[in-house]
Amino acid sequence: MPLTFCPNCSNALTISRADPTTRHPLGVNRFECRTCPYQYILDQSFFEKTPMKQKEVEDVFGGKEEFANADSVATQCPSENCNGDRAYFFQLQIRSADEPMTTFLKCTTCGARWREN
Repeated sequence: MPLTFCPNCSNALTISRADPTTRHPLGVNRFECRTCPYQYILDQSFFEKTPMKQKEVEDVFGGKEEFANADSVATQCPSENCNGDRAYFFQLQIRSADEPMTTFLKCTTCGARWREN
């Protein structure tokens, strides 16, 4: 398998087509470095597939320990059966960067969870 990084300067190699005026006996395409003269001629077809692994919800939000080191804030619990006036919270950017962060809260008294945009 060919290298994807230059062995001389460690920059990423790009794929380019060889100059059609010069006939290289091995191949037409090549990996080349944009910062130094390194080239790797592709003499056979090259295919690389990287499977994407979807993250679990617990990996994103922290699982059971998501509020272990969270700060707390004075706020009224939205649960009708609770008089709690404090909640643990953390903020996470779940939408585009120009939207505000979403605040996730958990009541310190009853454990009810809610979020505010």
